[in-house]
Amino acid sequence: MNRQAVQNQTTAPQGGVTLATALPWIISTIVLLFIPLVFTSNSAITIMNQMAITIIFALAYNMLLGQGGMLSFGHAIYMGFGGFVSVHVINYVEDYSLPLPLPVLPLLGGLAGLALAILIGSFSTRKAGTVFAMISLGVGELIAACSVIIVVFFGGEEGVSGDRTYGLPVFGIEFLQQIEVYYLIVFWLLLSALLMYLFSRTPVGRMANAVRDNPERAEFLGYSARWVRFFSFCASGFFCGIAGGLFAINYEILTEENLNLVQSGSILLITFLGGVGFFFGPIIGAIVFTLLSTVLSLQTDLWQLYVGALFLAAVMYFPGGLAGVIMMHWPAFKMGNIRLLIGPYIKTFTPCLVGILGTAALIEMTFHFRHAAIGDEEMTLFWTTFNSHSVLPWLLVVAVTAAAFWLTRRNLPEMVAAWHTANSLPGVSK
Repeated sequence: MNRQAVQNQTTAPQGGVTLATALPWIISTIVLLFIPLVFTSNSAITIMNQMAITIIFALAYNMLLGQGGMLSFGHAIYMGFGGFVSVHVINYVEDYSLPLPLPVLPLLGGLAGLALAILIGSFSTRKAGTVFAMISLGVGELIAACSVIIVVFFGGEEGVSGDRTYGLPVFGIEFLQQIEVYYLIVFWLLLSALLMYLFSRTPVGRMANAVRDNPERAEFLGYSARWVRFFSFCASGFFCGIAGGLFAINYEILTEENLNLVQSGSILLITFLGGVGFFFGPIIGAIVFTLLSTVLSLQTDLWQLYVGALFLAAVMYFPGGLAGVIMMHWPAFKMGNIRLLIGPYIKTFTPCLVGILGTAALIEMTFHFRHAAIGDEEMTLFWTTFNSHSVLPWLLVVAVTAAAFWLTRRNLPEMVAAWHTANSLPGVSK
């Protein structure tokens, strides 16, 4: 196959916009527009704002990792840099009364992220694999250290804060309330997600997949693997900057935490948890991680332990992430055999869930037993208050957990057999 043939394949139309293609976008738009009518509290809207910003950041990171195969350990610097530029612009608008509407601010953050990506990508994308990952780690730590040293821009340990309400009102909206910020973030979420999806369908996006899978073959066909990586890197930096601009609008403060290795590690965890091989994978990962880090953190101090365990289980047993688990059922769904899995799934996963909750209960009881104040022997778990220093609750939880895992193991062969049957073509035995 020559280069012209590859060009014809990459530039050939993928088909017009069909109902199947547009339906997920339409449903997502409707859900995003009307979900504040269901969850009306400011805390819920704040969580949804954080979730939307994380989705943009995760999709941008997936452009680098999932499409281009470039593992970055310092990608938070592009979001953080875009956020710092945005919060400085907010302050300039306040100090000099600049006629700048707030909805334009994420675009400026995106341009800031793009500028930084062009600078760093000019030398980091010359290499791939482990070398690129180590360069990203070094650059990320370097800029995170500079955030404490260059106080005039990064604000030192206190960071930089601003007030979004001093911006130019848009149709009388001054963005005083969280619900107004929510719809601004939703607008940029839908626009950014659509643009990133369209980028994945362009020749550059297609060649990024080729360079990820076989860079030598792409070079042999006449494509520069380095320039393909560079363009993907810059596009990812641009959308990370947009997420940073939205973060500045929502929280009105940027600190060193937005640039450090913890933030970069979190987005790596989110992307892997959702599934790097699918466009909607980071969306699922961002939703799950945000709920765990906000809702679950209000219930237990050990939420990071459970997030780590979930991530470890996903890497070991579900390399495709949560999106991969969903897509595993697509063949059975197309053949109309998905109903064969409902019964075995209920019989297997119900006791499995009880066993997992029982294990979590043992962990929580152990933590309370070891770290509770002297005389504080009562604890509340699963809406039940009991004495954690008594033997009876321990025996009950251990018995229920052991029985649940025993039932799971007993019903597992039936579920496996049902899986093979559901995924077998008619007349073909497994």
